[in-house]
Amino acid sequence: MTAKGKLFVFAAPSGAGKTTLVHAIVTKHPELRFSISYTTRKPRINEANEVDYLFVSKEEFMRLRDEGEMLEHAEVFDNHYATSRSQVERHLADNRSVVLEIDWQGARQVRESMPDCVSVFIMPPSIKELERRLRNRRTDSSDVIERRLRDARSDMSHWKEFDHVIINDDLGEAVSALEAVLAGDGDASSTKNRALRRAVSRILRQA
Repeated sequence: MTAKGKLFVFAAPSGAGKTTLVHAIVTKHPELRFSISYTTRKPRINEANEVDYLFVSKEEFMRLRDEGEMLEHAEVFDNHYATSRSQVERHLADNRSVVLEIDWQGARQVRESMPDCVSVFIMPPSIKELERRLRNRRTDSSDVIERRLRDARSDMSHWKEFDHVIINDDLGEAVSALEAVLAGDGDASSTKNRALRRAVSRILRQA
């Protein structure tokens, strides 16, 4: 792990396993601090306030945004999401590395505000596997799943904006690859790595 606190930014298309991967790495490395995002969407059955998200009304969200509390914010699937600037700055001031779990739009904003951050894009092994994961959630209608698949194809086109790409096929291998990034040894997942670029290109051709 890094000796000095760093900001790690994770993004992925819906269903790529980002949340599972981030939770696995935070559980394995409790010294990491997980930034809990604000959202205006309603909590799912298995989600808790101040654990999975900070659930707020649209009015409260806009007030916090106008007060400068948002490090980044975005609208996704008709809901608003944002990262607490004060929460991130507090952890970094304590020399704690921070993990952000956001979308590519938010990641772009964070890179502009904090260019020293390390950005990681989580990629599914294939569009077919992505669809299987979305359907197995059993939380969305077929129409919503089709919309998520369309948006996933668009999201994946932004992978080159990130420092690293991790293809989440096997959870254990993905966690190991992510640990290498956290330790500053993520050459294999670097978006400059030719083998990695070829692997991503194969996935995108399927899209």
